[in-house]
Amino acid sequence: MHITTIGSANATVANAPVRGSSAASAESARIRSDVDAARNTARSALNNDRFRVMLEQISDPGASGALATMNSDSQNVVDFNTAQSRYAENSN
Repeated sequence: MHITTIGSANATVANAPVRGSSAASAESARIRSDVDAARNTARSALNNDRFRVMLEQISDPGASGALATMNSDSQNVVDFNTAQSRYAENSN
């Protein structure tokens, strides 16, 4: 999956006029900061290969159904300690 950004939302938000009191200005600045943080987080997630793979896996109808019911497609059952150690190995 590849997402391309067209234009600049940063310029639109940053140049938006601020009206009213200084409290409104502070609120607008806080909102701009929150929007920028959310945008940066989304970009980071979209450029992360592990996130992309996970998204592809849960987008599969069979996998998403198994996740929803917390069932496994196979009879392979993994105990908690094994799952935790595999997660630790893959987190490095």
